Amino acid sequence: MKKKLLIAADIDPRLAVLAREQFDVVVKPVRTEDELAAIVGEAHVLVTRAYSKVSRRVIESAKNLEVIAQGTSGTDNIDDGAVRERGIRIVSLPGENANAVAELAIGYMLSLTRTIPFYTREVVAGKWPRDDCFTRHELRHFRLGILGLGQVGMRVARLARAFTMSVSAYDPYLTDQDFDNRGAMRVRSLEELLRTNDILTLHVPLTSETRRMIGASELQKMPRGSMLISAARGEVIDQQAALDALASGHLAGLAMDVFDPEPPRDSFPDDPRLIVTPHIAGCTFECRSGMGEKLWEKIREAFSPDSPRSDTRGGGSSARPGG
Repeated sequence: MKKKLLIAADIDPRLAVLAREQFDVVVKPVRTEDELAAIVGEAHVLVTRAYSKVSRRVIESAKNLEVIAQGTSGTDNIDDGAVRERGIRIVSLPGENANAVAELAIGYMLSLTRTIPFYTREVVAGKWPRDDCFTRHELRHFRLGILGLGQVGMRVARLARAFTMSVSAYDPYLTDQDFDNRGAMRVRSLEELLRTNDILTLHVPLTSETRRMIGASELQKMPRGSMLISAARGEVIDQQAALDALASGHLAGLAMDVFDPEPPRDSFPDDPRLIVTPHIAGCTFECRSGMGEKLWEKIREAFSPDSPRSDTRGGGSSARPGG
């Protein structure tokens, strides 16, 4: 009898086609923890995405579970303790969405520095506000700070250097040689990164060390008139503190693609200096089209007799808190 593979998230359909040669495949995408707990019972393999809340309750409901296959890089949505207690293996796709996320981060920078949302609103309203357009700066004018120089941060650094931006990064888990190879100047502390850059972009995984890493006190260390881009995990920043800093004028621009919780419960101010998007950084055709085959290879490897039984985890960065 074949083992059961449950696809409980929106994944490239190619995965189901390939997996049927080895597994009894059930495709039933769900969104909530309750829905997931209700359907996971007989699964040996559970296929998830970052929005899937794989809690202890879900894991305890899955008596046969051997492998969780996550179709993203980060795995912070999975209860680590419950997984380890059961010896369940996690496979993921670290770096798979790096280019997509990096491109969106650069797009935010262009939109904020050239005040595109403001001009869009004004022209839609029938106005033609060109009087102050010469006060806007090109990206080469700005100093970019990257928090976390993993796969996404590295790609952001390389794209930013194509705009001839000054690029520095903080990541305590990388070597000096890593920084040279990844295209960023090294700073030795988070405080130095905050104080010496005009734009800060966040690309760290969610861990106990990165949770609320950027709060009100950290934002106050950034230069007045600086900009913040949040496209890692919503829990990395204090969202309200960031919105307060924008309202006070300390931040000149704020772009957020991730929130805590998702979707957000609160409304956002109608402010052209604010960009909010529904966690779409990794949502591109190119990123998703090959995901099914790559995830299938990870699942097959997990069931190979020669496969190590330790967890395979991926994050948005090279290591734990800063990188």
